[in-house]
Amino acid sequence: MIRVLVNGALGRMGSEVVKKVLAEADLELVGAVDAKAGSLLGTDIPVTTDLKQALATCRPDVVVDFTRPDVVMGNLRVILTQGVRAVVGTTGFTKEDLAEVDSLARAHHTAALIAPNFALGAVVMMKLVCEAAKYFHHVEIIEKHHDNKLDAPSGTAIITAQKIAEVRQAMRQGHPEERETMAGCRGADYEGMKIHSLRLPGYIASQEVVFGGQGETLKISTDPINRECYMPGVALGCRKIMEAEGLVYGLDQVL
Repeated sequence: MIRVLVNGALGRMGSEVVKKVLAEADLELVGAVDAKAGSLLGTDIPVTTDLKQALATCRPDVVVDFTRPDVVMGNLRVILTQGVRAVVGTTGFTKEDLAEVDSLARAHHTAALIAPNFALGAVVMMKLVCEAAKYFHHVEIIEKHHDNKLDAPSGTAIITAQKIAEVRQAMRQGHPEERETMAGCRGADYEGMKIHSLRLPGYIASQEVVFGGQGETLKISTDPINRECYMPGVALGCRKIMEAEGLVYGLDQVL
């Protein structure tokens, strides 16, 4: 049995993680932490607010963290220094953050899986866009999330752009004399490709990658219907991280 503590247990994603852990025969829910104390429906497990105390009391093997970009690094410093493994769906990490996570995990002989997206469709989408980028060099990314998401662009858009950049050279897209008459209207720039962020009620976490070629366009997209699509990836992450050490970045690394 893998003992799991869910951090952010009362949130949208955390609630789904709780249900998934309870449903899996080889995962055991041993604790829950959230910014607000409370209780988990259908269980006798209290939701506490003190992560460090919960680690000492519940002694989990893995902490699943779906919290906020402004607190996730503090959470990981607590989790990893206690020698506990982490599976993280919170986004907003910098390169410096990722390097620190890897260093902390290795120093304490533990591991952290950070996945910008736990949906299988998103992982396959990234594989497909990398193949397309070898032939279509003009590309823009449009990511669409609910209006309560705190960071932009999304972690999925960032890692998609990074993976595309590995298979195509940086280049300037659009007209050489193009200018914005309204600042920011062309989106963020990564190695010459543009990233656009939509934040609207009704979306969960969709993404469309649009390639342009001579006389044609190619669109590759993923559209989650509900948050259940992330749960098989989270459960897989809990199992696979038990075999790792250091930082594992991206669900594709454990599939």
